[in-house]
Amino acid sequence: MKKIFIRIRTSLKLIILISIATFLISGAVVIFYKPIYSVTIDGKVIGYCKGKIALQTKIDEYIENGDSQNSNIAFVQIEKMPTYKLCLGKRDIQTNDEEIFEIVKSTGVTYYKYFAILEDNEEKLYVSDFETAEKIVSALREKGSTNIDNLQILEKYETELKDFMTQEQAVASLYKENTVVEQPGITVAKTNTNQTNDTMRNSSLGGQKVSTSTNISQSKVSIGITLIKPVSGTISSRFGSRSSIRSSAHTGLDIATPKGTPVSAAASGTVAFAGYKGSYGYLVAISHGNGVQTYYAHCSKLYVSAGDKVAQGSKIAAVGSTGNSTGPHLHFEVRVNGMAYNPQNYIY
Repeated sequence: MKKIFIRIRTSLKLIILISIATFLISGAVVIFYKPIYSVTIDGKVIGYCKGKIALQTKIDEYIENGDSQNSNIAFVQIEKMPTYKLCLGKRDIQTNDEEIFEIVKSTGVTYYKYFAILEDNEEKLYVSDFETAEKIVSALREKGSTNIDNLQILEKYETELKDFMTQEQAVASLYKENTVVEQPGITVAKTNTNQTNDTMRNSSLGGQKVSTSTNISQSKVSIGITLIKPVSGTISSRFGSRSSIRSSAHTGLDIATPKGTPVSAAASGTVAFAGYKGSYGYLVAISHGNGVQTYYAHCSKLYVSAGDKVAQGSKIAAVGSTGNSTGPHLHFEVRVNGMAYNPQNYIY
């Protein structure tokens, strides 16, 4: 009995000593250290921040809106986003949230959104918003301009902001009319173009570089169906953006999410293609009728085959990084009669 009592007393002493040691160590940690986040870009530590949520929120707002009040800013493309790791730092370590933010900003490329009006597939002039472009085309139709059926409005994303025309300037520049020239025994219909306004238009462009993008898209059109998000994640590359890994403007939307994440059909339809397709890697293309298709690219696994009927929300593939890709993500496209449209006009 005495031995048992001695063992219990020894165990209690040990527990008390461990508790005291733990308390002292914890106290020392609190006194000499503080929890902070180390911030890295491309594997290199660029500083320390107090809270990752506040800093990342500020970065996300910059990506969405840029740092100016220019209403034509579509987004800012950041090639390499920071990563955060919770650690214990000495009390004298200074956090540098603002400096980290400026470093991230310095890697960004600003993209502007505007609209081009084309005549016979040639870009003629630029305006800042779709409403103005529509008004210009409507005014030309009311005036009976003979080229009305050859005009097209295109949504553009570029890193350089163009010189914009006013509605009045644009109508004067594009307007064409039929006049009748009478000769003895002959009546000839002749199309006249306002040369003065053409000269003004060329001058207003001022030598600005005209986009040679093969990926300009028509402005938003009704696709007749409601889409759902194929995956949840962070948008890592937007429609129309450019980067070092692609030679032309981006034809879809990249959503970063872990490898293996299930990919759902954005709408019901018939699988038009399922297999490996060049830079897309493993691709699923679904036809939804009326010329509308959705693409799901860079997949690691495909769960459907060409000809399969799929319901909206059904699992069709798994996220991967096949083809021309730098990391796990889903490349999602919306196409109408072969033309790529901005998916963010419909979802996300």
